[in-house]
Amino acid sequence: MLAYILRRLLLIVPTLVAIMVLNFVIVQFAPGGPIDQIIAQIEGKGDTTARVSGQGGGEAGAAPQASDSGQTRGTRGLDPELIAQLERQFGFDRPLHERFLTMMGNYVVFDFGDSFFRARRVVDLVLEKMPVSISLGIWTTLLVYLISIPLGIRKAVRDGSRFDIWTSAVIIVGNAIPAFLFAVLLVVLFAGGSYLQVFPLRGLVSSNWAELSLVDKVLDYLWHMVLPITAMVIGGFASLTMLTKNSFLEEINKQYVLTAKAKGLNERGVLYGHVFRNAMLIVIAGFPSAFVSVLFTGSLFIEIIFSLDGLGLLGFESAIQRDYPVMFGTLYFFTLLGLLLNLIGDVMYVVIDPRIDFEARGG
Repeated sequence: MLAYILRRLLLIVPTLVAIMVLNFVIVQFAPGGPIDQIIAQIEGKGDTTARVSGQGGGEAGAAPQASDSGQTRGTRGLDPELIAQLERQFGFDRPLHERFLTMMGNYVVFDFGDSFFRARRVVDLVLEKMPVSISLGIWTTLLVYLISIPLGIRKAVRDGSRFDIWTSAVIIVGNAIPAFLFAVLLVVLFAGGSYLQVFPLRGLVSSNWAELSLVDKVLDYLWHMVLPITAMVIGGFASLTMLTKNSFLEEINKQYVLTAKAKGLNERGVLYGHVFRNAMLIVIAGFPSAFVSVLFTGSLFIEIIFSLDGLGLLGFESAIQRDYPVMFGTLYFFTLLGLLLNLIGDVMYVVIDPRIDFEARGG
């Protein structure tokens, strides 16, 4: 197993580099880079709330593009020296390959530089937004698993029954409704949209949270989490429920289950003593990747609707503003995290079922 883990760790390096190169190249064809954004602000056409970092940050995260050459329509009538100064400040005065190698060299030591438009370090921005995304990710993943696994097992045991049919109908409806659309419905019904004002509409905690007692702080936090977590859970439990059901159905029909029943074991003993470990292998082993998926890709619209300032919103705003240090810094870190969690998922297969041997299979 150790040799397999080492091979996978070594494979992470070229995979990560390939992902960064691909995204770096794609960005070159996207119009409206950082220089164009600043020129638009100078001409009164852009977001005047954005601030240019006095430290540039070009060494750690800059990725130039064709429209940052000073020849676009936005640069006409401006002093060429001003354009050249901006290019030097953001690191766009150097060749592409040199900028990419410098960026990756800094990323190896986790130096992600400074945001172009927020005058803050990328690491500080990520740490500031992390509590919101972690709250959404942990609660959503735990609730999805706590709902889907028992429901999937029950559906497998009662396959073809009325319970199985009507729960399948509910799952299909839940899967068909996007999480953000369900979030809007919850706002309309329960957050003062048109009917009830039961839950708050904005933020992770109330404005007077610091003044509350410990118990009240916990209750206030949970009160704010009800609607966004409900919206994310509704859209996330369908596939895991069906995966659990199908895994149990496959195991229930195998010979060892029939043998256990023939020996006189009751249904519950067979189900949880023999079937559970084999059926849950793929479900439990997928927990790390499921958490990353919910944490970094599934919460953007939820954060916008409920005014939660998390990583999803940070990534969206950075892409709109072409804030390359934030874009590429977060891409590097979370891609690396995802690759490591995929490896942890494989290790969990062996922990759950020691009979699995990746090395024997040529890993």
